[in-house]
Amino acid sequence: MNAGSVDVKEMLEAESALGLVFAINLFVGKEPTSPSDCVTIFDTPGQPPQLSLSDQGLEYPSIQIRIRNKDYQAGWDIANDIKNILHGRGQETWNGTLYTVIYCASGPALLDWDDNSRARFVVNFNIVRR
Repeated sequence: MNAGSVDVKEMLEAESALGLVFAINLFVGKEPTSPSDCVTIFDTPGQPPQLSLSDQGLEYPSIQIRIRNKDYQAGWDIANDIKNILHGRGQETWNGTLYTVIYCASGPALLDWDDNSRARFVVNFNIVRR
């Protein structure tokens, strides 16, 4: 089973309207210094896996998606678009893993301004998968 960030990367890349391409302006686990405008997905602590006999195999990971952009409004718009694309998404199989539901836990929200005066926004998601 892939890290949740890897499968979500593929979901976002499949949404052509976002214009995200892995290793060009979409990254996993490490935000590069360039390009200035990019999206990076991080795996974050989730909830423990299901222990009941009837639902064994359910996992509850979470991810944080960070959007960096030179333009404040453009960055917020991308963050909001990602939220709308992923929130409530479910009953889809990616790389052999069934994603029961993905839901927005918080965001979009301004995280900070980096040393190069680029706005960084975050959106957090909880995931249920097996």
